[in-house]
Amino acid sequence: MKSNPNKNTFIFLIFLSLAAIGLYFSLLYFNKGIVDNTFIYVQNIILILLSAGFFKYISHKNKLQNKAEYENLINVNKDIIEAKERYDIVAKATSDTIWDWSIAEDTMIWNKGIQGVFGYKKSEVETSPKWWFERIHPEDSLKMSVRLYSFLDFVKDRWQDEYRFQCADGSYKYVIDRGFLVKDQSGKIIRMIGAIQDVTKEKEEEERLRLVETVITNTKVAIAITNIELNETELPKIWYVNPAFTEISGYTQQEVISNDFSILFGKNSDIKQLENLKNCIREYKECAIETICYKKDGTSFWINLSMIPVNDFAGKHSHWISIQRDISIEKEKIKEREQLIKELTKNNNDLKQFSYITSHNLRAPLSNLTGLLNLIEDIPIENEDLKEIIDGFANSTYMLNETINDLAKVIIIKDSLSIKKEKILIKDVFETVFNQVGFLINDAKPILKIDLDETYILNSNKSYLESIFLNLMTNALKYKSTKRQLKLNVSAKIEEDEVIITFSDNGIGIDLDRNKNKIFGLYQRFHNHPDSKGLGLYLVKSQVEAMDGTINVESEVDKGTTFIIKFKNQ
Repeated sequence: MKSNPNKNTFIFLIFLSLAAIGLYFSLLYFNKGIVDNTFIYVQNIILILLSAGFFKYISHKNKLQNKAEYENLINVNKDIIEAKERYDIVAKATSDTIWDWSIAEDTMIWNKGIQGVFGYKKSEVETSPKWWFERIHPEDSLKMSVRLYSFLDFVKDRWQDEYRFQCADGSYKYVIDRGFLVKDQSGKIIRMIGAIQDVTKEKEEEERLRLVETVITNTKVAIAITNIELNETELPKIWYVNPAFTEISGYTQQEVISNDFSILFGKNSDIKQLENLKNCIREYKECAIETICYKKDGTSFWINLSMIPVNDFAGKHSHWISIQRDISIEKEKIKEREQLIKELTKNNNDLKQFSYITSHNLRAPLSNLTGLLNLIEDIPIENEDLKEIIDGFANSTYMLNETINDLAKVIIIKDSLSIKKEKILIKDVFETVFNQVGFLINDAKPILKIDLDETYILNSNKSYLESIFLNLMTNALKYKSTKRQLKLNVSAKIEEDEVIITFSDNGIGIDLDRNKNKIFGLYQRFHNHPDSKGLGLYLVKSQVEAMDGTINVESEVDKGTTFIIKFKNQ
């Protein structure tokens, strides 16, 4: 409200002038034109008194008016202070970024949220609205600007928009920006005040939920969500199923929702499995069952059904998530596999029996042949052709005997569920084998490098280990290269919980590209050596595995072969 003291003073001067003129003419009239000094003196006194009285009156009126205006000014200032205090409290209490845009001056003021939320230093924040618009994501900037200035043109009271705002480190945060207009008494827009809320976490959660929804909708695995309460069947009611569930069951979503899983059960469903499912549900425990279920058309199928309890934010059980898989094909394969195992077991037993019978039936005539050959050795034979025939027959008989012995070893190994184990020193076993192949060593004259520590002790079968060493040593000596002197390295070491035994030579090698998958096979030959029977490596592998070990081979043609055997260090 404007002050009126000047107006009152002006009125007073006009009134005083009129009073002075009126008094002058009145005195002239009553004194009939005679004006002397006394008259003038009296006139001045009267005018002064009138002026003083009127001035006092005007001063009193002005004082009263100024007092009222002062009190009004104090009240207005108090309201302003209270409003500012409320603004400061709100600005401190909220995590939002508050901005104040003076439209007339085209400047902006930001609260500390611009620093705390977006990481800007105070010196980096500018008052120009341009600074604000430049930090809106390029993909959102045009859309947001159009909406904002359209809002100003229509002069609505409140505005809201969503966009991405750049942080000090260059990253972007999703924000919701809300603003309202401030107008003067004439209705003119003078300011716009708003608050920016960081909704990045909400957006990320929204995106995760959207992704989860997409996965659930498009997955080939049947998924159902149920409530937590049990009905009369002691099963929770279904309130959501994905398309895969309708496909696996034949029921529509409308037919399944508000029902329960008993809709899938029938006469051949496993009662024990169903009771187990109900018990787990009562105790809010995760569980899984396998049973026969039925589609809408009555077709039976095997299902794997799992139930997983879900908690709300308060940690209270709120829902069940159930996953169902049609395992009919898997069950059929298991059935076929069981039948195959049964048949193979029977055939294996038959083969074992055949091997025993064959071995037993061959030993008697073989013994007779061996005895006959021993008698013939004492008879001098002059006919060279006959002598050659007899020598060939003797060699064949010897090889047949060795084959039968090897076959017997295989049967024993494969038929033994457990073997006798004892503490043995690796070095002692090797020395025994070394003495057995002494004639081969003398013939081959290899360069030997033996690294077997006396502390390397195995809990193993001594005869099996001797057989393994004998076969590997014999192979290395037999299949040496004619191009160079044989080098044979035998070593043992302990790594973590394993004893590793290595046989390495520089012999003729094995073509692993062609023979890797059959190198330990029965009656597999990789060379044309006359003494090769194709049983040695098969026996080695069988004996190693019988002692819970493993064997691997590394080889290269014309460079050599390395066998690596590993046993548990027990």
